[in-house]
Amino acid sequence: MGVIRLTGQLICADEGQAALVARLLPEHIRLTRAEPGCLAFEVRQSENPLVWDVAEVFSDRAAFEAHQARTAASVWGEATKGIKREYVVSED
Repeated sequence: MGVIRLTGQLICADEGQAALVARLLPEHIRLTRAEPGCLAFEVRQSENPLVWDVAEVFSDRAAFEAHQARTAASVWGEATKGIKREYVVSED
């Protein structure tokens, strides 16, 4: 098993969703970076204020899956589940 990489975008439908992301993102980033196996985690607003570029790197599939489970059960996961995501996951 190799390193898991996720890249893509979080695409907000409107300014309300973008404001929600901006409000909840710092805590989501803090919690994710503290997870075992998280090697890198970056979410940045693109030139389009409704689109956020996402890049994640986890040490292995188990760490990535643990992150996905934690995220789904978190305040972030619940509040942003309706926001469009376009991601590609690869394994080195």
